[in-house]
Amino acid sequence: MEQEDQHTGHTHTADDGGRAHDHTHGGPATSWSMAARATLHCLTGCAIGEVLGMVIGTALGWSAVPTLVLAVTLAFAFGYSLTLRSVLAAGVGLRGAVRIALAADTLSIAVMELIDNGVIAFWPGAMEAELSDASFWWVLAFALAAAFVVTLPVNKWMIGRGKGHAVVHGLH
Repeated sequence: MEQEDQHTGHTHTADDGGRAHDHTHGGPATSWSMAARATLHCLTGCAIGEVLGMVIGTALGWSAVPTLVLAVTLAFAFGYSLTLRSVLAAGVGLRGAVRIALAADTLSIAVMELIDNGVIAFWPGAMEAELSDASFWWVLAFALAAAFVVTLPVNKWMIGRGKGHAVVHGLH
C-alpha cells in the first residue's frame, strides 16, 4: 500500500511484513523529527560530558589539550550511558545493550565531537577562555548548536538505513 510520509513528503510502500520503505533511499522511512530527537539525545550526553570535562580540567589547572581529551572522553561516556539506560530499560541484557549503544551512537558522537571541538579549537580565544568568562559559554553554545546542525543529517541517513538510533527506537 502506497502512502506519502507527512514528515518527508516521500512516497512509501509497505512490504509484505508491513514495514514502510522509502522509495528515495531504499530503507525505512525516516522523519526529520525522529532524526532531531536522536541528535538531541546525542547532544545531551555530549554536552554533559564536555562541560564536566572542562570544569574538571580547569579546576585541576590542566592545559587545553588534556582538558579537551577528558571532555571528549566524558562526552562519549555520557552519550553511551544515556542510550544504555534506555536500552536496558527496554529489557535488553547488558552485553546486548552495550553493543546497541556502541552501534547507535559512535558515528553520531564522533561527528558531534569533531564539529563541536573544531569550532572551539579554531574560534579565536576560545581555548584560553575561563569558565567564568561569558565568551566561554556562548562559544560552547554556538559550537554545540553547530554540532547539532551537522550531525542531524548524519543521524537521519543512519536511521533511514536501519542503523544508529533506528535500532534503539525499534526497542520502544
